[in-house]
Amino acid sequence: MTKKQLQIGVLALQGDFERHEHQLSLVGAYPVQVRLPSDLDQLDGLIIPGGESTTMNYLVDRYNLRSPLLAFGKARPIWGTCAGMIMLAKNIEDNLSGVEPFGLIDIDIVRNGYGRQVFSFTDKVEATLNGSLAVLDATFIRAPRVTRAGSGVTVLAHYRNSPVLVAQGRVMASSFHSELENDTRVLEYFLKQFVAP
Repeated sequence: MTKKQLQIGVLALQGDFERHEHQLSLVGAYPVQVRLPSDLDQLDGLIIPGGESTTMNYLVDRYNLRSPLLAFGKARPIWGTCAGMIMLAKNIEDNLSGVEPFGLIDIDIVRNGYGRQVFSFTDKVEATLNGSLAVLDATFIRAPRVTRAGSGVTVLAHYRNSPVLVAQGRVMASSFHSELENDTRVLEYFLKQFVAP
């Protein structure tokens, strides 16, 4: 299977899903907006975008997507960015908003771990992708900070001594937004290593 044949879903309930669709188009994959359980059918992989995790958590339940998304993530590749990382995590510290994470990757996170919206920033992050070092422009917008990564979790990138790009099994999660640029290396890594290895 080549990238041009891949159908990659993007959870399109809320958040920056359009930018992920744009990047998928740049690499020749076919983006599919996911709003209902039936939208998950026939997908080769799924991206849970950034956004607001409390709202995303509410909408996942409103549209009866929690069980289908959990089942999908246990069987097929899934990547969460920013709020998507929060939704994939095992545990959320100081979870005052009552977000119920899927627990698909063995990490603990703190929401807004790099500051609130007004403190958003872009910085360089060094990531190990496909066995070589890649310097990425990483944008942190109310980004989660990983406070614990389990022994089965591979850390692909750090920022300020905290993991910001992690993987376990066929699940990948990033604290930062890589989709805001036209640099598709993180997306291509996900497709090559997790979706169509």
